[in-house]
Amino acid sequence: MIYIDGQYYTKEDAKISVFDHGLLYGDGVFEGIRIYNHRIFKLKEHVKRLYESARTIHLTIAMQPPELEDLLNQMVARSGKQNGYIRLVVTRGDGPLGIDPEKCPRSRMIIIVDDIQLYPMEFYEKGIEIITASYRRIPVDCLDPRIKSLNYLNNVLAKIEAKQNNCLESVMLNTAGFVTECTADNIFNVKDNVLKTPATYHGVLAGITRSVILEIGDRLGLKPEEGTLTRFDLYNADECFLSGTGAEIIPVVRVDRITIGNGRPGLVTGKIRTQYNEMINQLEN
Repeated sequence: MIYIDGQYYTKEDAKISVFDHGLLYGDGVFEGIRIYNHRIFKLKEHVKRLYESARTIHLTIAMQPPELEDLLNQMVARSGKQNGYIRLVVTRGDGPLGIDPEKCPRSRMIIIVDDIQLYPMEFYEKGIEIITASYRRIPVDCLDPRIKSLNYLNNVLAKIEAKQNNCLESVMLNTAGFVTECTADNIFNVKDNVLKTPATYHGVLAGITRSVILEIGDRLGLKPEEGTLTRFDLYNADECFLSGTGAEIIPVVRVDRITIGNGRPGLVTGKIRTQYNEMINQLEN
C-alpha cells in the first residue's frame, strides 16, 4: 500500500515528478518503522524524530503529528499486515532545477506499507563479521547524522565496501578516528558487564532501537554508557552487536578479521535480544 499526498496507489501506479527535490538533491527526510502483531512499534518516537529532522532542515510537513499518527495506523489496518515495515518519506516537493528550497511551494508525503526482508536466522544464531570502512562519517558540523535525511551516499559507499569484503556491514569512524555507527545500524559493545555505544555527538543517528536497548541494559544492571569508542574498544570487547529497525539486534563475532570474545554471540547480547523480543510479543491488537 502506497500513499502519496492524499491518494493511494499500487506499486505499479505510484509515481512522483522528476522535478521532486528529494530525487534531484536528496532534499528530504525519512523514517523506517516496524509493524508487529498489527501494531506500529514506537510510533510516537518515530514521528517525533521525523518532525525534528524536518525542522532542522527547515522543511514544513503539511500535517500535524497526531494526524500523521492516525494516518499510519489507518494504513496498517487497511493493509491487513500482521508484521511488516513502513517507509515514511517527506521530500521538499516539486520545484524548478536549482537547489533553492524556497522555489518548492509544498512538501511531499510518501508512505509505503510493505513486507521487510529479514536477515537469515543463521546471522542471529552464529553472528556476523564486519569491517572498518575507509569512508569516514561526514562531520557533525557539515551534516548532523541525527537528521535522518535522504542523503545516504556516504553510507552507501561504505556498504559497497563491506560487500566487496564479503561482509554484511562496515563500521564507520568519524574524522577523529572514533567509532560512530554502521551503514544502517547503531553499534554496541559489552566490556566487563558495561554496555557501551558511541554518543550522538560523535556523528551517530539517535536510533529508536538504540534507545530501547539502553533502557533494557539499565534494567539488566549493565551500566549503559554513551561515550567514546575506538577500534581498540571493539577489538577487545567481550561482546559486540548491531541494532536497528530492520536488523533488530544482531551479534557481531569478528571485526576486521579479529575475533570478538569467544567468537560466538554473547550471553549479554542474548539477554538483551530476549527482552527485546518479549517487548515485541507484548504488542497486541
